Amino acid sequence: MRIDIISVLPDLLKSPLQESIMKRAQDKNKVEIYVHNLREFAKGKHKQVDDTQYGGGAGMVMMIEPIDLCISQLKQERRYDEIIYMTPDGDTLNQKTCNSLSLKKNLMILCGHYKGVDQRVRDLHITKEISIGDYVLSGGELGACVLVDAIVRLLPGVLNDETSALYDSFQDNLLAPPVYTRPEEYKNLKVPEVLLSGNFAKIEDWRHEMSLQHTQKRRPDLLE
Repeated sequence: MRIDIISVLPDLLKSPLQESIMKRAQDKNKVEIYVHNLREFAKGKHKQVDDTQYGGGAGMVMMIEPIDLCISQLKQERRYDEIIYMTPDGDTLNQKTCNSLSLKKNLMILCGHYKGVDQRVRDLHITKEISIGDYVLSGGELGACVLVDAIVRLLPGVLNDETSALYDSFQDNLLAPPVYTRPEEYKNLKVPEVLLSGNFAKIEDWRHEMSLQHTQKRRPDLLE
């Protein structure tokens, strides 16, 4: 998989995309991640990428020309399965979306900033709009990092145990069951006996039941 990210603040993306699982995924050649500085496509001495709104109003808007130049150049080099715009008014990110995107080959992500992008960018290029929640951030970079992390960890060979992702919360619309590790007892709190039994069929049944109970208690909407 290849992921191209367009940003006016590319340094914000460095650490999240160069540590832990993201670093291992790239070292294993499971994913290529390229960050493009939008200002490199801007004109003028100051490399301006934003301007005031037509019609007045507070806040600046990202200009269409540098974004169009950047996206158009990338599209000449390869075909993108999705061109994603990170925006508060996009579809709320969920595990189903991550599963679907993890099957793609080439993704492009545009990080919004200021009051957002000129609407014509969305009309011309964007194929999918994603929000990571009902709140507003200073820009789309953190949202892009969340999206990339959620996608890349699903790629075959990225996690040391490939079955791990199958038991994550929100797979099959269930929250994950409780998990335990050593010691077996701590401050009079014991690990459930079934997890120590070695009976893997019973353990799977217990985990499924705990997932159902946990989901019913905390996120009953997932069971509807």
